[in-house]
Amino acid sequence: MKNLKSVKTKPHPKSNRKADLLSTPVEHIDIKSFDARPIIKGMGKMSFTSRDLARAAEIFNTMLQDKKATSVLTLAGSTSAGGCMDLYTEMVKSNMVDVIVSTGASIVDMDFFEALGFKHWQADGAVDDRDLRDLYIDRIYDTYIDEEDLQEVDGTIFKIAESLERRPYSSREFIWEMGKWLSKNSKKKNSLVQAAYEHGVPIFCPAFSDSSAGFGLVLHQKKSLEKGLKNYLSIDSVADFRELTDIKIAAGTTGLLMIGGGVPKNFVQDTVVCAEILGQKDVEMHKYAIQVTIADVRDGACSSSTLKEACSWGKVDVAMEQMVFAEAGSVIPLLASDAYHRGYWKKRARRNWAKLFK
Repeated sequence: MKNLKSVKTKPHPKSNRKADLLSTPVEHIDIKSFDARPIIKGMGKMSFTSRDLARAAEIFNTMLQDKKATSVLTLAGSTSAGGCMDLYTEMVKSNMVDVIVSTGASIVDMDFFEALGFKHWQADGAVDDRDLRDLYIDRIYDTYIDEEDLQEVDGTIFKIAESLERRPYSSREFIWEMGKWLSKNSKKKNSLVQAAYEHGVPIFCPAFSDSSAGFGLVLHQKKSLEKGLKNYLSIDSVADFRELTDIKIAAGTTGLLMIGGGVPKNFVQDTVVCAEILGQKDVEMHKYAIQVTIADVRDGACSSSTLKEACSWGKVDVAMEQMVFAEAGSVIPLLASDAYHRGYWKKRARRNWAKLFK
């Protein structure tokens, strides 16, 4: 269990070294500040990944023009910490995303973390990870997080849990409460959790406890048991599946923009099968599908299984699907900027699927 005491009372003996390492913040890219349309258009005349990306952009914009389509964004990996956080928030604000399915880390350790006023930092050169551990610095490839700041996230999640009714919650329901809390307490304007709350975009984290939320919720349950309380707040992953399937059934036509793979990818694709299990007839496969990943298809893992393979399971139609084998942080800003400046989102009706659960 992490120590959730305030970091302000325990200055680190190597604070000068730590301050040197945590001195260059990651700056999130602004898709409104540049127009990627000419780049995407040029890439469409090229080959390999460039042409794949251009086709993915065409599919995404076609989905935005489809008046019946609900747009689902899935997030896995660390692009949020690496500079794409404001990008995803802008996509919500600009009505390009109606539902989000994510890892807990992207939502809690990265977005909620920065909403509390903390930052991610660029790593400078090669540093011994044993030294980083000694300094309470966590590393994501070439990005640093102050572990002592991250413990403040754990503590805040604990406080939110303590303030709520003691019962099972879907992750969507609890993240909604996080967004509500941020609407009054956020120290950053461009929080994805807060923007989703304010624009009626539900966020699902099917493995929610695999994040700093897990530490705060474990502490909440442990203290409840120590007090002899029979009830405590818990996360119901089955409710997540049911609620997301309810959205699929109500939406009908759906499209997926998947960053990485893993649990979010499989979870949202399975809603088609789940709807059929629940007795729905003629359930429409996800009509539009884009996945950006560097996973190798040869290992047979979920993150690298192609969208054509998903068609065999009845999950994704192959008419408008595109795999883009690239590091997401290098191509998603182009796709999102292209969509922003094309402006099809301006004519979309906001879905506000959060109303389905009120």
